[in-house]
Amino acid sequence: MSLDLICRDLGVADYADTWERMKDFTQSRSRDDADEIWLLEHPPLFTQGQAGKLEHLLAPGDIPVIQVDRGGQVTYHGPGQLVAYVLIDLKRLGIGVRDLVNVLENAIVHTLKANLIEAYAKPDAPGVYVDEQKIASLGLRVRRGCSFHGLALNVDMDLTPFNRINPCGYQGLQMVDMKRLNKNINVSNIKVQLANQLAEQLGYTYPAIQQGWK
Repeated sequence: MSLDLICRDLGVADYADTWERMKDFTQSRSRDDADEIWLLEHPPLFTQGQAGKLEHLLAPGDIPVIQVDRGGQVTYHGPGQLVAYVLIDLKRLGIGVRDLVNVLENAIVHTLKANLIEAYAKPDAPGVYVDEQKIASLGLRVRRGCSFHGLALNVDMDLTPFNRINPCGYQGLQMVDMKRLNKNINVSNIKVQLANQLAEQLGYTYPAIQQGWK
């Protein structure tokens, strides 16, 4: 593959600003632009997918709700949750949306396995699970043959806001994070591991992680 993968560590980033940057990048990129992965955390908020139903927002309270253009229902983002936005030229790689979903799920499963957590994907419910508890959620959008949005992996976070929604549209779905399953983890290490797994699954060499937007 002639182009390298660019991986950016954006720290804690505002959701609305990041969303606009994703859309701008996808709209303006050319076939010669490298694919990118953005790793970050968001301040607390709920995001509702484009087909999201209001009935799954039970009691958002003081946590903001943003309607977005990804697939899927409602989910929660907050500190200690590792978000990876995958800005991939699917046409150039010769893969479809289902293939990209498999890439994301496999990368998460392998990252968890490296931290002694056995996890699995479900064919009928996108995401990654541990003992029927959800540990990672997916939501994608494709425009001009390129993907944006991505995955959210619960690493070490306050899970109580998930009680204010039906996570991903499933009533009673229990959420879990990595810290509850393995106390010897931290977000910084998981960032590197997940970036490497995503690169490998996409057919790239392991990327150097750049700090910030540029």
